[in-house]
Order: sequence, then C-alpha cells, then structure tokens
Amino acid sequence: MGDRGISNHSEVNQFILIGFQVCPELQILLFFIFLLTYSMVLLGNIGMIVLILTASRLNTPMYFFLGNLSFIDLSYSSAVAPKAIANFLSENKTISFAGCVAQLFFFALFIVTEGFLLAAMAYDRFIAICSPLLYSARMSRSLCIQLVAGSYFCGCISSILQVSITFTMSFCASHVIDLFYCDIRPIQKISCSNVFINKVVSYSLSAIIILPTIMVIMVSYIYIISTILKIRSTEGQMKAFSTCGSHLMVVSLLYGTVSFMYLTPASNPELGKVASLCYTIVTPMLNPLIYSLRNKDVKEALKSMLWGKKGFL
Repeated sequence: MGDRGISNHSEVNQFILIGFQVCPELQILLFFIFLLTYSMVLLGNIGMIVLILTASRLNTPMYFFLGNLSFIDLSYSSAVAPKAIANFLSENKTISFAGCVAQLFFFALFIVTEGFLLAAMAYDRFIAICSPLLYSARMSRSLCIQLVAGSYFCGCISSILQVSITFTMSFCASHVIDLFYCDIRPIQKISCSNVFINKVVSYSLSAIIILPTIMVIMVSYIYIISTILKIRSTEGQMKAFSTCGSHLMVVSLLYGTVSFMYLTPASNPELGKVASLCYTIVTPMLNPLIYSLRNKDVKEALKSMLWGKKGFL
C-alpha cells in the first residue's frame, strides 16, 4: 500500500457510517426515535398491503398502484433503517463493502421506482377524472401491470448504472461516509478518483428520471384541475379533488424532501442528514397515514375488516 493509502476499491473491505455527530445521550434518543418511526413504517405499510389484498372494494387500479407504493416505501426504508438503528448502539458503526453496495443498490432501485410509479398514479387519476366513462376500459389490469413492471425496470437499470459507476472509483485512506447510510454523494467525497464523469452520469440519470416523471405528473394535474373547475357544484369539485388530493400530497412530500436534500449546501452536512432522514424514513411512515386518513374507501374497508374480526371473535 502506497503513501496515498488504499488505492483500489477491491482492497476496501468496509466503510464507517458516522451518521449524526451528537453526544452519547442523544445517540440513545435518536435510536428510539428511529426505532419508533421504522416500527410505524412497518405497521402502516404492511397494514395497507394486507388491507388492499383482502378488501374486495379496494380491487381497483388505484389501489393496485397504492399497494405497490406501500411495498416500495417499506422496501427502501428497510434498506436503510435497520443498519442505521443498529449503528446508534454500536461503537465502530461499520458496514461491509458488500453491504454498502447492496444498500445503495436497493435504495436507488426503490426510490427511482417510486418516482415512476407516482407518475403512473397521476395518469390513473387523470383518466379517472377526465374520462370516467372510459376508465375501466383504459386502465385495464394488463396496462396496470405493465406500468408497474416498467417502473421497476427503470428503477433497476438506474440502480445498476449508479452502483457500477460509484464502486468502480478508487478509495484512499478515508473510508468514513458522512451519513447514516451509503449514498452516492458522500461516497464520491471519499474517493481519490476523478469523479467528474461520475457526477455527469449521476446528474444525467437524475434528469432522465425526474424530468419525464414530473412532466407526466404536471400535465396530468393541469388537465385534472381544468376538468374539476368545469364542474358546476362545489360538492362535485370537492369530491373530484378528494380522489387525487392524497396522491398530490405524497408527490409533494417525496420531491420536496429529495430536492431539499440535494439543494442543501455541502458546508452544512447535518442539515442534509435531516433531509435524508425525512425521505428515507419519515415519508414512508406518512404515506399510509395520508391515504388512510383522507380516503373514504380505505377507512370503510378498515372498519369492515376490524368489525368483521370483532364479530368473528
């Protein structure tokens, strides 16, 4: 090993995730906050998946997409949270090289998939509100499956490219990742390679992913709002908007927190960690609540399931 330390990624066998740099007392507090939040992620999203699979009234395209959204939220949160929770009680806070690769792969896979799925859900709401009589014909089961499969395919391709360009970099003496999980930006910071090409590829992929999905969502909602405004009664307008209000909140929550994280200046890494916390754990916790509290069908299905169990007992 030369003066520059480890010169090739094949010699790296682990990284250190330093996470939040706070006193030991606050580490314990953060451990319980992460544990409670992740427990709510598991409860809310697994509960939503079970409810959609068991309630016949939720056997529609909208809830098919929602069930996949819950699975994705559960998956990318689970790629990050367990290791972060364990590290709060650990002194070395290490993650193996293979573990870091796997964590970045699955996190990138599901977060990109969610972006495309939200675009598919916007299209679903566009058809439901703008062409309600043709909804069943246009949003067929096969089309829904194709949209979901396409979302996963795009997420998988993006993840493979991101992981490939990230872990072909060389790493020098420092293996300390200034975050509570393996992400591209902090990994690039500890590389001794020229990361210009990596950054160009990363930004290009981000543009390819974000611009089309945002365009689909924006165009869909322009038509949706235009159609809703043509409804004469206030009650009819509120009923129409209630069918897409939850989706709009979820989209705003995800893209808002992701934008906040990547627009946070490098001189304030702790603020970036808070933003990362929001979209890796807090957003997956809130999404089931948003859909369950604002959606009449979900509330009725939940009541039926709970009362049915009480009657059985």
